[in-house]
Amino acid sequence: MKESLKIFAGDLKNSFKDLLPIIIVVALFQGAIIQAMPENLTSIIIGLFIVAVGLALFIRGLELGIFPIGEGLAVDFAKKGSIFWLLTFAFTIGFSTTVAEPALIAIADKAAVISHGLIDAFWLRMTVALSVGFAIALGTLRILLGHPIAYYIISGYILVVIVTFFAPAEIIGLAYDSGGVTTSTVTVPLVAALGIGLASSIKGRNPAIDGFGLIAFASLTPMIFVQVYGIIVYTFMDASATQGIINTVVEESKAVTSTYTFSAYDTLMALIGTMRDVSPILLVIFFFQYAIIKKPVAHLHKIVIGIIMVVLGLYAFIVGLEMGLFPIGETIALQLTGMGNNLLIYLFAFFIGFSTTMAEPALLAIAIKAEEISEGNIKQNVLRMVVALGVAVGIGLGAYRLVSGDPIHYYIIGGYVLVILFTYFAPDYIVPIAYDSGGVTTSTVTVPLVAALGLGLAENIEGRNPLIDGFGLIAFASLFPMLTVMGYSIHAEYYKKKKLKSKGELS
Repeated sequence: MKESLKIFAGDLKNSFKDLLPIIIVVALFQGAIIQAMPENLTSIIIGLFIVAVGLALFIRGLELGIFPIGEGLAVDFAKKGSIFWLLTFAFTIGFSTTVAEPALIAIADKAAVISHGLIDAFWLRMTVALSVGFAIALGTLRILLGHPIAYYIISGYILVVIVTFFAPAEIIGLAYDSGGVTTSTVTVPLVAALGIGLASSIKGRNPAIDGFGLIAFASLTPMIFVQVYGIIVYTFMDASATQGIINTVVEESKAVTSTYTFSAYDTLMALIGTMRDVSPILLVIFFFQYAIIKKPVAHLHKIVIGIIMVVLGLYAFIVGLEMGLFPIGETIALQLTGMGNNLLIYLFAFFIGFSTTMAEPALLAIAIKAEEISEGNIKQNVLRMVVALGVAVGIGLGAYRLVSGDPIHYYIIGGYVLVILFTYFAPDYIVPIAYDSGGVTTSTVTVPLVAALGLGLAENIEGRNPLIDGFGLIAFASLFPMLTVMGYSIHAEYYKKKKLKSKGELS
């Protein structure tokens, strides 16, 4: 018990360190630029403390429950030797976790407005969920076959670009964003554990090179599926028949979050909601473990404790965000757009992108596994900072794009061209991790704040349509981390070779 408390104290300390960049950014903009104290300061401080506790619980729960059961299932499937059941499991995990994703539900509701009622929220969710299920199955098949991930991802990006030229303008930003909201905080660690466990169990596979990449597939395929769905709907459906759409969603998107007020009922419902979001994953895991693998879970009590910690940690994390971070983040974004200084908007977008990414649980989970698999060659803190820098650059550039009114696809296509170019020069071991980095940056913390910033800018800048221009920032946040991670690795490899060459000349 004493040892467990000591470990948790260490996790809590690290959580506060992760939140420090957010605190600094908020304090800087609130105090030095807006020059006004927030009305709900006590609520913000309590909320940030709850976020830290939630993050510490979440990480400890991953180590105890999610990582072991995911890797254990992968090993058991590899031993069973049934490709059909392995691919079925991969598809089911992808589909079941995505269809219940709260961020996707929110995006789908807004999609009905963007498309003037042509896009149905339910069928959009089904389209995205099917695409993620297909992606996880395809990524799993790639690990089994031993194919280099770059061939799949580059082909996918080329396909995204081709489809973009045929897709209606109203759907492009939504399609790009849909790739970022599919990778939830719980799904990412489980999928990563599945890939790494599978790569570790198959002879000739390298966990670092072959084990990562499943998340990249899950971020890529929705962009293709949603655009194709949009093309079909806009081509074959009658806009006038579905024109009567309720505009309350638009008004809700414009509203700035009010001061958090405690409610026992709302708190209970939030916990039930978190359990509901996690339950499809648990049902799939235990069904395949007992009905298909037909083997009891090793160390079941530890796994159960870990899962409970994940649920409680994620719940506390979300409650803390609603109390502390979201209200002040959205308020600052709104106040900055009203100040008429575009440079301040870009600076806020950059710093909020960096600080929120550093606190992103999904990124932390991937960074932990990357350091473990690479035997310390990839430092988790360095990886997180490089990824956070990519998100910061991406959101900053995305804010500039929104203010200037440029079409989004020129930026995204240019970014994909750079990704393809960097893939050629980057070392093999970093490419799958770089691809995954784009998917894990847009999760629990980043998505709500980035979406609020995009909509806030589009609503307050003359000539912008919030239903078209307001989306797309999440796509920027997913794209640029791939460039910074590969760019950093190219630089590191060049420096390493130069150092070795210098030592060789001296000797």
